[in-house]
Amino acid sequence: MASTVPLLLPSDAIPRPPSFDHEWTPKRYLTGPQPPPVDDARMMEQEMAAARQLADGKTVKKTRPRRTVDYNGGMGRLILLRKHRPNPTYVPCMRPAPPYIIDLLPPVAYPSNSSTSLCTKFIHTSTNKIRCPVNVVTWTPEGRRVLTGSTSGEFTLWNGLTFNFETILQAHDSAIRAFQFTHSGAYLASADQSGIIKYFQPNMNNLNAWQGHREAIRGLSFSPGDGHFATASDDSTIRIWAFGESREERVLTGHGWDVKCVEWHPSKGLLVSGSKDNLIKFWDPRTGTVLSTLHQHKNTIQALAWSPNGNLIASASRDQTVRVFDIRAMKELRVLKGHKKEVCSVTWHPIHPILVSGGSEGAVLHWDLSGPESSSSSTSPYSFTTHGPRATLSQAHDSNVWSLTFHPLGHILVTASNDHTTRFWSRERPGDATSVFSGGGEKPPEVVDMSGQDDEEEVMVPGFSYGGSAGGSLGGNMSGIAGTNTGMSAGSSTGKWWGNDADGIGLGINSINSSGNPPLGPPSDNHAFRTSFSGDDAMNSDDFIPGLGATDHLNSTPSSATAPASVPVGPRQGSLPQENMWSGSGGNSRGDDSWGGRRGGYHDRRGGPRRGRY
Repeated sequence: MASTVPLLLPSDAIPRPPSFDHEWTPKRYLTGPQPPPVDDARMMEQEMAAARQLADGKTVKKTRPRRTVDYNGGMGRLILLRKHRPNPTYVPCMRPAPPYIIDLLPPVAYPSNSSTSLCTKFIHTSTNKIRCPVNVVTWTPEGRRVLTGSTSGEFTLWNGLTFNFETILQAHDSAIRAFQFTHSGAYLASADQSGIIKYFQPNMNNLNAWQGHREAIRGLSFSPGDGHFATASDDSTIRIWAFGESREERVLTGHGWDVKCVEWHPSKGLLVSGSKDNLIKFWDPRTGTVLSTLHQHKNTIQALAWSPNGNLIASASRDQTVRVFDIRAMKELRVLKGHKKEVCSVTWHPIHPILVSGGSEGAVLHWDLSGPESSSSSTSPYSFTTHGPRATLSQAHDSNVWSLTFHPLGHILVTASNDHTTRFWSRERPGDATSVFSGGGEKPPEVVDMSGQDDEEEVMVPGFSYGGSAGGSLGGNMSGIAGTNTGMSAGSSTGKWWGNDADGIGLGINSINSSGNPPLGPPSDNHAFRTSFSGDDAMNSDDFIPGLGATDHLNSTPSSATAPASVPVGPRQGSLPQENMWSGSGGNSRGDDSWGGRRGGYHDRRGGPRRGRY
């Protein structure tokens, strides 16, 4: 039966497909992004500078831009996002295209996405003018600079924004083997190959020095309250020292061979040590007794690292494995196999459950522990044993990677190696066609940068005025982050696996302070002369080193035969001078930089004043 259904709607109410008379075509912005216009004034300034150099008989060096990784844009976007987001867990989706690189937020904005913290993109190689192996590296507590300790006994300070040279100091007479800042950021303790321990203020003023061990000191770690620190030595002992009095409190004996590393728990009275006898021992620092011993490794334990929440301990060994132990059950959680030779160093990411290890073949491996692996035999979390690397940099260095450290915000990784270089690595960019995320990594270029250590070096830094040294250009940028530290602690502590149950965790930059410059403290009467080193040239013989007497140093020619001992053997009595803060926005208007914020600034290696801000 065929019948038509009557239409009850008027004809003009029946929807019809839209008809387009014409198609829209763009009228503006038809070309891609163009380079910025040439600044005539800047070009004229460059030409005049080149003419002056030619008049002085100097060769003209071409001005080149310097690569930089600036976190301020991402931090500003994160602060605005926290203010305007629709719900507390909202995070905008990252799009895999280069134009969206500017929307990349710091790692703290992605609590459940560990892939945003894999630092596999090569940025920069920094090398001292006098090439020697770099044994230890650390970020200064406020995250503006990188401090390295070398086999020649020198501290070298690198800018954390443009990665160029800032200053150098002959701190020890033998190879520096360990150093660490106090948790407050007010002091630095370092130890060397001859067993000497030294205290430094942030302005590199030497406060104290004494003979701590008979043999080389391999590890140094501060207690959570900074009142004590522990040292590990090749004399097979661990010693606990009272920091303020420089007094030995206890000697821990129990290892049968050289003790290669020691780490204090981030929040508890617990020590862990690794030795050449293949053992990992846990100690009670109050009584000096061994609490537990782990026998899993088959060769020397080279490095140990506590996770930020203190529940896991990672160990690197010469048996080519990295092992992760859970101290709550005192069981082995993971065995990480991927290195082709012995593992020399290990560190944790400050935000995400990512472990980074460095090997003697020069490889840097990233391990992601964020999720459990499938196990066919048992559902216990302690049943999985092997775990492949999440990202591999097989040619990160040409030799042993002795030390690794992350920026407090987690967006940059610094590696120090036996090949005399310090290298910086950042996160991959979304949509980057040159990404080496999983291809085994590319070999960094051979071009090394020794900028700031030559007389005629002129660098153009993006976003900064031409013609000045890039050193210290970060300035007071961290002061804006200091004010948001509390808000970020409360806002993100619940989503991070690192967060303590009792109290939340912040950005990992707890040492950002806000009361201006540190006082210079009493001048040290120990003049540490710069010992001669192979490769030293005549230009370096009249260095002015910060913190030392200028007249005495410049009027004498130091040599290994005539130079007096740089430090007295024996502790200096009395308490340390009060050191207020590293950095901040309070105090005075120029007081945001403890390393170089003093009036007059630092001097460079030629004895003259530093260019630019310092």
